[in-house]
Amino acid sequence: MDESDGRKVRNICILAHVDHGKTTLADHLIASSGGGVLHPRLAGKLRYMDYLDEEQRRAITMKSSSISLRYKDYSLNLIDSPGHMDFCSEVSTAARLSDGALVLVDAVEGVHIQTHAVLRQAWIEKLTPCLVLNKIDRLICELRLSPMEAYTRLIRIVHEVNGIVSAFKSEKYLSDVDSILASPSGELSAESLELLEDDEEVTFQPQKGNVVFVCALDGWGFGISEFANFYAAKLGASATALQKSLWGPRYYIPKTKMIVGKKSLSAGSKAKPMFVQFVLEPLWQVYEAALDPGGDKAVLEKVIKSFNLSIPPRELQNKDPKNVLQSVMSRWLPLSDAVLSMAVKHLPDPIAAQAYRIPRLVPERKIIGGDSVDSSVLAEAELVRKSIKACDSSHDAPCVVFVSKMFAIPMKMIPQDGNHRERMNGLNDEDSKSESDECFLAFARIFSGVLRAGQRVFVITSLYDPLKVESSHKYIQEAELHSLYLMMGQGLTPVTEVKAGNVVAIRGLGPYISKSATLSSTRNCWPLASMEFQVSPTLRVAIEPSDPADMGALMKGLRLLNRADPFVEITVSARGEHVLAAAGEVHLERCIKDLKDRFAKVNLEVSPPLVSYRETIEGDGSNLLESLRSLSLNSSDYVEKRTPNGRCIIRVHVMKLPHALTKLLDENTELLGDIIGGKGSHSVKILESQKTSPEENVDPVEELKKQLIEAGVSSSSETEKDREKCKAEWAKLIKRIWALGPREKGPNILFAPDGKRIAEDGSMLVRGSPHVSQRLGFTKDSTETPPEASEAALYSEAKTLESSIVSGFQLATASGPLCDEPMWGLAFTIESHLARAEDFETEKQPENFGIFTGQVMTAVKDACRAAVLQTNPRIVEAMYFCELNTAPEYLGPMYAVLSRRRARILKEEMQEGSSLFTVHAYVPVSESFGFADELRKGTSGGASALMVLSHWEMLEEDPFFVPKTEEEIEEFGDGASVLPNTARKLINAVRRRKGLHVEEKVVQYATKQRTLARKV
Repeated sequence: MDESDGRKVRNICILAHVDHGKTTLADHLIASSGGGVLHPRLAGKLRYMDYLDEEQRRAITMKSSSISLRYKDYSLNLIDSPGHMDFCSEVSTAARLSDGALVLVDAVEGVHIQTHAVLRQAWIEKLTPCLVLNKIDRLICELRLSPMEAYTRLIRIVHEVNGIVSAFKSEKYLSDVDSILASPSGELSAESLELLEDDEEVTFQPQKGNVVFVCALDGWGFGISEFANFYAAKLGASATALQKSLWGPRYYIPKTKMIVGKKSLSAGSKAKPMFVQFVLEPLWQVYEAALDPGGDKAVLEKVIKSFNLSIPPRELQNKDPKNVLQSVMSRWLPLSDAVLSMAVKHLPDPIAAQAYRIPRLVPERKIIGGDSVDSSVLAEAELVRKSIKACDSSHDAPCVVFVSKMFAIPMKMIPQDGNHRERMNGLNDEDSKSESDECFLAFARIFSGVLRAGQRVFVITSLYDPLKVESSHKYIQEAELHSLYLMMGQGLTPVTEVKAGNVVAIRGLGPYISKSATLSSTRNCWPLASMEFQVSPTLRVAIEPSDPADMGALMKGLRLLNRADPFVEITVSARGEHVLAAAGEVHLERCIKDLKDRFAKVNLEVSPPLVSYRETIEGDGSNLLESLRSLSLNSSDYVEKRTPNGRCIIRVHVMKLPHALTKLLDENTELLGDIIGGKGSHSVKILESQKTSPEENVDPVEELKKQLIEAGVSSSSETEKDREKCKAEWAKLIKRIWALGPREKGPNILFAPDGKRIAEDGSMLVRGSPHVSQRLGFTKDSTETPPEASEAALYSEAKTLESSIVSGFQLATASGPLCDEPMWGLAFTIESHLARAEDFETEKQPENFGIFTGQVMTAVKDACRAAVLQTNPRIVEAMYFCELNTAPEYLGPMYAVLSRRRARILKEEMQEGSSLFTVHAYVPVSESFGFADELRKGTSGGASALMVLSHWEMLEEDPFFVPKTEEEIEEFGDGASVLPNTARKLINAVRRRKGLHVEEKVVQYATKQRTLARKV
């Protein structure tokens, strides 16, 4: 493929919310351009890309799959992706391999939460989007809207999608949940929307040609250019002038044959916008003529005659009016022509796309320090980067391929012809052993060079650094590619070589890649940036075989599942259970089914879901000034512990961090981990921010520092004077951050104490060092004044205890006192006073109590946990944001289900132009299991819900509540008969699961034997 061929390739993915018509649209494109693999009559019914049994049964797409199409002289690689929130990882894999995206939106349902998510994914991966408004026929048949009402609705949807994209452009990095909650519920008039759409900067504009209006089920669709060409000769105007006028506030005056704006209309004019008059009204007339019993059939004949449509008479004489309508519409406005011509014209080819996607694919790296860096390695790595940027498809260019996922298909699906069979027989034993009935293929895109079957390549993981060959050798392997295939849905076409810019399936990489990787023909290549997933696997279950003898088969099955699913996580818990983490209930069900039927082929026992919690203390952290005062050394509010040998006294103060600061630390754990742990002779600084901001050279570390300073005081609601004081206190405190926890990068902070080094009793304070503040650049490395000769030994011993104190803090924050769950949003100050050894030697021998550093570590851990218990501990639970759609008659049963699940309603509103209600609510993750099934049963299938992980929220209930005041005793009794509250129930359930002590009555009724029989 030379450059001219590269310009004729398009890599497109279809993105949308669940059930908005992606696979149906793909069916029609395949039927028209797929080389005869699908008959047009079956398009929309067969769902060709959903070839898994589970997909056909549930009628949703569960994995991204590719097919090659030919349109005119263009080659299109079309990737269909799932719309369900549980499979959003598949959207990430599809987006990475594509250059452009077709974003579908249902004209009736409008923009939903997954529409936000897929637009965000397209923005992150720097894809060029085009908008497809689907199910236009529902506006006519179901909602019975007039053309003018339908036009207002379409304008509103286009404006809403544009608003989402412009929010990304203006760097308002809200989460999808926040952006939905922040969207204005106030009504905008049609006129103001029309004026907004005239802005040149707006992404989606029908008059530009990057918006099409379709009905995928009936197989018709159009862009404005089609109607502009129809009317150009009739109205005596140029097609380009008409194209600009057919959307927005433009009106046609028949008397003067002029196109005017809204201001030029006379006061009493009843003129309609040109889009209504020339586009929607003819469509409405055709639908009414075909579907109404008394419809005017002459309208259909007029359309057939005007456009010279060749429709077989038997189709026109069909008794079903829907079939007649479909025959006329699909020939008058063919869907595939409208969509594919837009894709060819408005979506970029690989050569153009890789030039501006390069900062996201291979971020530019700046080497800081280190004279030992090999300049030849750097030069070659830069050459590879330039080849990717230029999409160089010459034979001597370095070959770079990105594998976005591995997928398993049965061996019988592999083409078995001639030399390919010989090549398969030559597979190494390890590959054939691991694959057995399943064959693993890599879903990949070639970014540079030419890939050939039988070629040897280096498999590079995301942690590989070509400048550190010795330490990075475990992240690089050499592999031989056995065969290459072009994907045709579930079919595969063998090819010998594929050039840059194409999507391909590769066989022979099974043993080398678990999730994703970069393939390169040279060692000196930076790995392509990791994909960004919208959610993390939150639903965890423990699995074991029904028959313990099948443990080996389960282990093998788990390895295969881990390789085949890009999103599943498999770990072994501290109790030795195999824990499988999935994105949601549907994803989990599919994983368990795959394990049982395909990978392990054994019966499994699946535990109830294991829910994660966090532990914190009472308060919202908003009054930071009071909290800072409580941290001061003079405060008496502390917990004191002494090591068993009595030499070290430990005092711990604890305070609640502001919510904004906790959230910031939690969201930036990876970046903080890199900053705090980044040591070495030279460091590589990635210039581009991971948020793909318009300012390419934003330094993420500087941005984080700025946010940390702001977050510390942002939630304080005091007077201006107090606010300034609080700011000054926080500025001092931020220079004393000793460590973060748990795992050295969590949302809890350990501050170094700032008291006198020598106390009055002669003991020495372990000062610690503000290690994290130094790494973040809040304070410089300070050299302490050396102690006097008499104190040198005690000082050096105090220095060795610093790591023990940090380890004790890490252990405490990793498992809190309530139920051994990690702590959340807490700040600790730990003062350790070390006494001289001579004072204790006469009384006790230190060897009796074990190693002294271990004693300190245990004492710090116990003191931190006791401090949390003393300051009103609370449990923090994860919350789902839930979007529900239901008809008005099912609102009552839906609210009943929500109230049983401890849900909190945020808002309810009626969707404009339809009879459906949309309800937004927060549902605790612990209450979400089986929620969708219960909702369907309670509303007879009339309500649907979609859930996405939103945030962590503190449960206000006190788990140790005992009635004390007269009112409480009157309400709850004397305390002996108080039922456990929700917080206590959750804590006891976790403690029981972990095998910890639970305070509960073992014997409930001891007075007499209770049986079911009622004997007198």
